[in-house]
Amino acid sequence: MSPDDPFDDAATARAVIAENGTLTGWSAGARRLLGWTADDVVGRPAARLVSLVPPGPAPAGPRWNGTLALRHRDGHTVSVWLLAHHVAAQDDRPGHWLVVTPLDPGDPDDPDDPLAVAGLMQSPCAVAVYDDRLRLRRMNDAMAAVAGLPGDRLRGLTPAEIGGTPQSEEMQRHLREVLDTGVPQDVEVYARAGGEPRAHAWLARMAPVRDAEGRVRGVSLAAHDFTEHHLARERLQLVNEASVRIGTTLDVTRTAQELADVCVPALADLVSVDLLDVTGPSVEPPAALVAPIGLRRVAHRSVTPGTPEAAAKPGDVQDYPMGSPQADSLVQGRSIIASAAAGTLQPWLAWDPERVARAQEHGVHTTMSVPIRARGTTLGVAVLTRFRRPDPFTPDDMLLAQEVTARAAVCIDNARRYSRERDTALALQRSLLPHGLPRTAAVQAASRYLPATRSGVGGDWFDVIPLSGMRVAMVVGDVVGEGVQASATMGRLRTAVRTLADIDLAPDELLTHLDDLVVRLSEEAGDQGSPGEVGATCLYAVYDPVSRRFTVARAGHAPPVLLPPGGRPHRVTVPAGPPLGMGGLPFENTELHVPEGSVLAFYTDGLIEAGEGDADAGFRRLCDALAGGAGLLEEACDRILRALLPAGGAADDVALLLARTQGLPASQVATWDIPADPSLVAPIRKQVVDQLETWHLLGTSFTAELVVSELVTNAIRYGAQPIRLRLIHDASTLICEVSDTSHTAPHLRRAKTWDEGGRGLLLVAQLTQRWGSRHTTEGKTIWAELGLLEER
Repeated sequence: MSPDDPFDDAATARAVIAENGTLTGWSAGARRLLGWTADDVVGRPAARLVSLVPPGPAPAGPRWNGTLALRHRDGHTVSVWLLAHHVAAQDDRPGHWLVVTPLDPGDPDDPDDPLAVAGLMQSPCAVAVYDDRLRLRRMNDAMAAVAGLPGDRLRGLTPAEIGGTPQSEEMQRHLREVLDTGVPQDVEVYARAGGEPRAHAWLARMAPVRDAEGRVRGVSLAAHDFTEHHLARERLQLVNEASVRIGTTLDVTRTAQELADVCVPALADLVSVDLLDVTGPSVEPPAALVAPIGLRRVAHRSVTPGTPEAAAKPGDVQDYPMGSPQADSLVQGRSIIASAAAGTLQPWLAWDPERVARAQEHGVHTTMSVPIRARGTTLGVAVLTRFRRPDPFTPDDMLLAQEVTARAAVCIDNARRYSRERDTALALQRSLLPHGLPRTAAVQAASRYLPATRSGVGGDWFDVIPLSGMRVAMVVGDVVGEGVQASATMGRLRTAVRTLADIDLAPDELLTHLDDLVVRLSEEAGDQGSPGEVGATCLYAVYDPVSRRFTVARAGHAPPVLLPPGGRPHRVTVPAGPPLGMGGLPFENTELHVPEGSVLAFYTDGLIEAGEGDADAGFRRLCDALAGGAGLLEEACDRILRALLPAGGAADDVALLLARTQGLPASQVATWDIPADPSLVAPIRKQVVDQLETWHLLGTSFTAELVVSELVTNAIRYGAQPIRLRLIHDASTLICEVSDTSHTAPHLRRAKTWDEGGRGLLLVAQLTQRWGSRHTTEGKTIWAELGLLEER
């Protein structure tokens, strides 16, 4: 530094003393004061410069000041007031003491000095004035109280020398900027006042001091304690942060954890959240609480990684007796603070020796218990603890904790109510879905249903319905909306589909009737004051294992995917059709030949729209997953779900149905064309018995003869040519079918005593497992099923 520099350190006598008492630094100002050069004293004990050690306690703490008698180089004694700062070790710099004293404090009584007549010297606001070398010229009593040092002793020192902290060095930098630019500055500082254990928030207002000619001659510093304003701002910020961070999901555990995360470390060092241990979707927390109270630890958070201070782990259930912070707060219905200083903490923790040991180990000194209440219902309790922060909880802290907890309580209650409704809807949904897929000769099937993870349970469903003639119907659908209403609507639609399938409607006709039903449901919902729009999508398909024909129609639903043996998966082209509930719009059938061993995939949009939300990309991933092989359908279902769904689950319900087609060999089917002559019924019966003998089914020939005779005779009398008889059998069933070109369907009636006819169909109904009729494009088919297991 140049000797002409106005900020030369020679204006202050400075010395640096190592922790072992050795001098390691000596300024030019120190040489001016005592005459010793740096070569004379550096490396030697500092005590050699002290002529007389004054009585009294040794220096303690980070700062010391006092008057010492020091030896001058020429031998006389110099009485000097010294200010010493202890600088802690940092990184590779060892700890040491910085000792300073001013050499040129100036004359505070000089009437011509503008610095001596600054206007706020007697203000209650802390004020200090520094000269153009940033040496203190004067401070009022308020600033001396802030510094914790006598103001007349500090004259001539810089702010960094007075404070001896990084904050004071930063303040000196701002003062120099004001001195150089002449522009005032305001700086907020959070630091401790002299001799106080607790830091304050200060607003430092710095302004240039000018002489009569307008030249900058120094800088004034006014410090305003705005700790309360600062704390109020922090509290407001914490409340605002709580409103943003708490309640991001409708998950009780996640919401409780968010409450703990917000409060640590802003309000407490440890926060635990315990909720009343109530189970079951319909169980409400009790209105009145009596100790002991069972609580489940849902979440906790600590400033210490691993939360070693907590005596319970998330998921643990404990009974809290009267006298515990949790029980006392819940029974009394108010927040309670217990502190070691007030003597209330130890009795509060005495109910659990483990908690006492942990509190002593980690230095817990204050605990606050806050009930979690929402909409008049007590849900649990939050316990806030301090052990690292030295200050206890204050009434303002309690108000803040209650505000944050109240916000979290509403979110927890919303999540609890949503979880209860979701569990109810999910239970209803699963009860309405098939508990197992039927075993049929037409297809092997496997399915999966996954409820949404981030929204309410929807109305996705699927079904496999055995039909007459060994055929099978496969259906998949999706009801618009979510929750119990969607599940209930899904159940009504699934029941309607089964009823319509039982009368053997073609896919397009079935969807037409289902569309009418959805329109009526929408009208009923509107009449009852609930939202009047009930919508759904549906796909209905029928597979015939005898002809290998696959017929499908869809109402706004995604088309199926076909994986032929040895081929690549591809989308089956099916006219989209309008969603159910539009009313009056047509649906179209698509019919195609499906080779035996093909795999058909039916799904809802929640499967292909999971992940990126791109249905086309999801469809490609579905095809890739199917192309990987579909040996075991159960394994194929799992592979598809892993490939298409994100790790956290899908945002919408997912229904998946895989079906591998099977064909009935020609050897298991026999067909005859029947002439319109009743006299030829007997030869037909003989041919039927011969065929049953070929199939080794003579045990059922008598019943089969009676059924065939009645159905054929009925077709000859009331039907229209051509007439055809077909027998189909598998391991457990023999099916008799008689088809003609008449569209008039028979109906069962009971003949009176004197009636000559009318007993044929009643006889068929009594001899068979089930019977019925279905319309075809050419006419109708009357069919009857005989069980073989019972006959053998």
